[in-house]
Amino acid sequence: MKLTTKSEYSILALIYIARNEKRGFIKIEEICSRCAISKKYLELLFTTLRQNRYVRTRRGTGGGYKLARPASEVTVAEIIRLMDGALAPTESVSKYFYSDTPLGKEKKIVKVFKEIRDYVSGRLETLTLADLV
Repeated sequence: MKLTTKSEYSILALIYIARNEKRGFIKIEEICSRCAISKKYLELLFTTLRQNRYVRTRRGTGGGYKLARPASEVTVAEIIRLMDGALAPTESVSKYFYSDTPLGKEKKIVKVFKEIRDYVSGRLETLTLADLV
């Protein structure tokens, strides 16, 4: 697993929104400023997050973005999988993005990578946005 800026910035923006959820909808300019993300890039990320029901949006004066679900119900693993794909170090041990790889022929290394996958996914699947606020 290697995080791209898509995952990193999505997680940062979602944490910021979760931290400020009592204020209602948060303007994208505020999120960009506080998280040092370009507006154009964050709009692209929010399109994916909105289409997958992680954020809601409202236009107008009181508009902006807010979480579509409680922060306690959104895991870091979900966001990473949405933005970057598998949490596994190689697709030959991935549960959700499996594909055959050259390493799949070596059972001992596959076993090690499965252990790594299980640790990483186990930790990230229990880590919610609320835990990070």
